Amino acid sequence: MRLKVNGRDHEVSPIREDTPLLWVLRDHLGLVGTKFGCGIAQCGACTVLLDGTPVYACQLPASALEGRDITTIEGLAGADGTLHPVQQAWIDHDVPQCGYCQAGQMLRAAALLAQNPSPSVDQVDAALAPSLCRCGTYNRIRSATLDAAAALASDATAGAAAVTGGDHA
Repeated sequence: MRLKVNGRDHEVSPIREDTPLLWVLRDHLGLVGTKFGCGIAQCGACTVLLDGTPVYACQLPASALEGRDITTIEGLAGADGTLHPVQQAWIDHDVPQCGYCQAGQMLRAAALLAQNPSPSVDQVDAALAPSLCRCGTYNRIRSATLDAAAALASDATAGAAAVTGGDHA
């Protein structure tokens, strides 16, 4: 079986047809940022992006994912190692305590910001609600997500100014 994970093709075999993606990522590909939490798709520790959409890897058979684009926390940063604005905001806001849920939380935040670059507080809360934080750092998670949105908007504005040659007011 071939899986596209973090922009790279991986040959994965042999695995049982019903093996959850979580265990293929961790045991076969060595991508241990995706965590096992509850095993019943309730906590979000195993969240990855499937074609840009957050999904629970603990319940998703890897055999059904050939040809799909899978992103784990290890693939969120740029190819040059530059942190994604969500990852940087997590550091800046000192979000993690135990850190167990953080990979899933960051991937949910990145997916939200890719679809809605300027979310409201309520939209952030709704998008991140499926991922539980047992340490209760929800206020910091919310603040970090909103700051990442602002950083992405600032980067987009700077990029547009560079393309147009700056401000001609």
